Amino acid sequence: MKKLIACVLATLICTLSANAQTTFPNKPVKLMVGAGAGGGTDIIARMLAEKMTDSLKGSFIVENKPGASNTIAADLTAKAAPDGHTLLVATNTGQAIAPHLIKLSFDPIKDLTPIGLVVTVPNVLVVGAHVPANTVKELVALMKAKPEEFKYASSGVGSTQHIAGEGFDIAAGVKSIHIPYKGSAQAHLDIIAGNVQMMFDTTSSAMGQIKAGKFKPLAVTTPQRSAELPDVPTLAEAGVAGFEMSTWYGVFVTAGTPSDVVTKLQNELARIIKLPDVQAKLKGLGGEPGNISPDEFSKRNKQDFERFGKLIKQANIKM
Repeated sequence: MKKLIACVLATLICTLSANAQTTFPNKPVKLMVGAGAGGGTDIIARMLAEKMTDSLKGSFIVENKPGASNTIAADLTAKAAPDGHTLLVATNTGQAIAPHLIKLSFDPIKDLTPIGLVVTVPNVLVVGAHVPANTVKELVALMKAKPEEFKYASSGVGSTQHIAGEGFDIAAGVKSIHIPYKGSAQAHLDIIAGNVQMMFDTTSSAMGQIKAGKFKPLAVTTPQRSAELPDVPTLAEAGVAGFEMSTWYGVFVTAGTPSDVVTKLQNELARIIKLPDVQAKLKGLGGEPGNISPDEFSKRNKQDFERFGKLIKQANIKM
């Protein structure tokens, strides 16, 4: 009798376990976003939520938790139940830069498991139309002739635009003044007005001003040229080697989430990214759709974390 009961219990446990593996999601899934509605991260999160709701037959809901350089959303995800029902749509600002500037109560590497890279958006060095420089070489000459008179804008302290400016100063051997804003819109107005000379903005954000002739693009800060700006050289091609910057968007889940759920999410994200309409939308944002494996994305996340940490220390950047 005891053996019979043991067998029945074992069968029941196996059945429940199998059901648990096949019923994800079994409650609403939150996609946490560390920025406000309407921005690039939010747009990507809502696109993913719509696709996953259709394919995984669950409810995927975007929750905006802006603040602290995108780390509030990351903190909530890191401390959520490890069951796959809380996802983080993140950028390298929150994952690889902010942790070196803000004291966090979680570890962005150990407490969050990468699901996959969604898109990479190049940063581009732009100057206002009033700046008498049409190449990086000419800009560097002007900056050396007038030390610390050139100002560069960013969307905030600790943003990729901020770090790119500091990295450029070190690589080019110049010194500029950082002017942080609460977003790119006001920064653009001040560049157009001549109050600030330059910015290392994302291509998706700067493209409108470039097409309008109000910004001059001098170089992209990525290893390869941007498909959106094929005639604009890379910084290395323009004579300033040793620094790269792009803004990536990726998906993470709480560490400790069962491997079968992680794999299911990874496979689903990879499938979604390959959809023609998704590819078109990501390219419309000025980005290159993700085409690397989850392991490669994890490696990139760690490399960026270490690389930006060294740069922040070298440049003595403080919040």
